[in-house]
Amino acid sequence: MDKAAREVVNVARVVLEDLDLDTVLGRVLEAALTLTGAEYAALGVLDGERLELSRFLTVGIDDETRRLIGALPTGRGVLGELIREPVPLRLTDVGAHPYSYGFPAGHPPMRTFLGVPIFVADQPFGNLYLAEKHDGAEFTIEDEQAAVVLAEFAGVAIGHAQRFTASAQRLTEQERRLSALDATIQIARALGGETDLSAILELVAKRGRALVAARAVLIELRRGDELEIAACAGELPPGLIGTRLPMQDTLASVALATRRTQNLGDNVNRVRFEQHGLGRALGANEALVVPLLFRDHGYGALVAIDQLDAGTFTEEHRRLLEGFAASAATAVATAESVARERLVQRLEAAEAERGRWARELHDETLEGLASVRVMLATAGRGGRSEEMAAAITEALDQLETEISNLRALITDLRPAALDELGLEPAVYALVERATRRGLDVDVSVDLAYEQGREPDRHTSELETAQYRILQEALNNAIKHAAAQHVTVCIEERGPSVTLTVHDDGRGFTASEHQFGLGLIGMRERAELLRGTLQVDSEPGAGTTIKAVLPVRRRGVDESATKLSA
Repeated sequence: MDKAAREVVNVARVVLEDLDLDTVLGRVLEAALTLTGAEYAALGVLDGERLELSRFLTVGIDDETRRLIGALPTGRGVLGELIREPVPLRLTDVGAHPYSYGFPAGHPPMRTFLGVPIFVADQPFGNLYLAEKHDGAEFTIEDEQAAVVLAEFAGVAIGHAQRFTASAQRLTEQERRLSALDATIQIARALGGETDLSAILELVAKRGRALVAARAVLIELRRGDELEIAACAGELPPGLIGTRLPMQDTLASVALATRRTQNLGDNVNRVRFEQHGLGRALGANEALVVPLLFRDHGYGALVAIDQLDAGTFTEEHRRLLEGFAASAATAVATAESVARERLVQRLEAAEAERGRWARELHDETLEGLASVRVMLATAGRGGRSEEMAAAITEALDQLETEISNLRALITDLRPAALDELGLEPAVYALVERATRRGLDVDVSVDLAYEQGREPDRHTSELETAQYRILQEALNNAIKHAAAQHVTVCIEERGPSVTLTVHDDGRGFTASEHQFGLGLIGMRERAELLRGTLQVDSEPGAGTTIKAVLPVRRRGVDESATKLSA
């Protein structure tokens, strides 16, 4: 074996010993310089249609010169000859070729040229270009043969590298899918055995972040017209859990409305993300916002921010997150169903207990007091002294007052009018009792059943919720707000009934009484019926309580109401 042949074999060995494609291409260029004595070498990789160059790698040209040259060639002129005719091309003066376009400004002078095609599995892959043989000599037929042999070895090495890369990608993909399956199984187990919603959502956020290599993942839950940060994982500011933000115009609202995953590739979506919701504070180059959907109901969104590996989220990332979003939505729906059932049971138990107290007070205590009154009245007619008669009269007056108060208490505990006559009579009776306590009340009630527009009353749950919310609002106006005047309006229009109570009392700040004044109970009753409760108040400006509740009717919707509760 002569020296040239040994050199080719040594170079081929170097080229073949690595399986990384970019490393192989770099070694091919270095080997080409060694074999041919060229000063410059380039390797152009064809695009998918094999019509022009998609990549152009060079050796022999420094970074400054490359910067001066500007855009890399795509395969026009002499370079395009090997694309059109993939056979070796050897020139003594490249500038004299009829297809030569000349060189751009800043390009080093080149005269001699040698180009050979590279095939992978009998398909054109690209071309190897050599220029400026040392000492001004021309490329020889031996140089061409050596370059052709090198190109053949390069084709084999590139094929190996491509297959290895594809195999590694498949292995990585399988590992990712196995990780996704394992994470899904863990979440399914958590759903079956865990009752703490926050723990489940934290698991979903952490696992979802790890699977898609995101900088951060958040889970935002819908709370009326707001979004609540329920769980998060990754590089985020502290104290986000529990934060509430207006949902209007957020990317999460778009995802819920369209029922489709949203990303920042759309300029309108990017503006929404950056101007509304948490996007203003977090910032993101890339984000996926996946709706949390369960049985056609939207519970919120899962938000993944910035893919750390590739810099962008792929279709596979989207599918993984959508699977996790389905698990999160199931967890939220299950937890809310359990919480709603517990709340229903608690409110039903409270109403039943109120009814029991009312019956016992009426049947035992009130009757006992009435018996005492009769005895005192009888004793007062028995010719007692004036002092005794005065004491008995005073006791009778006090007893009448207590009996009256007790009757009012019994009515408040469980008003018979609500069960027997309906909501409107119960509301007017409630307002009358508030008036006797010194409150000036204007009341307006417009309900479809009472006005003859519908044949069925509201369900028991809906009537009780309206009554209790109004009762609590009037009690607050009297006891806490020191109000003089209250306006009450109950209006049923279409699918909803709106209860509005406004007082002219002292008012309060939103944070001052967020857990007091019965507001939690009012809100629970509204949310239980999938309605909303809005409280507007400022110190010195009074308080307005507005409950909007979906209408459900006895017989028609009663069974559905119990199921949803």
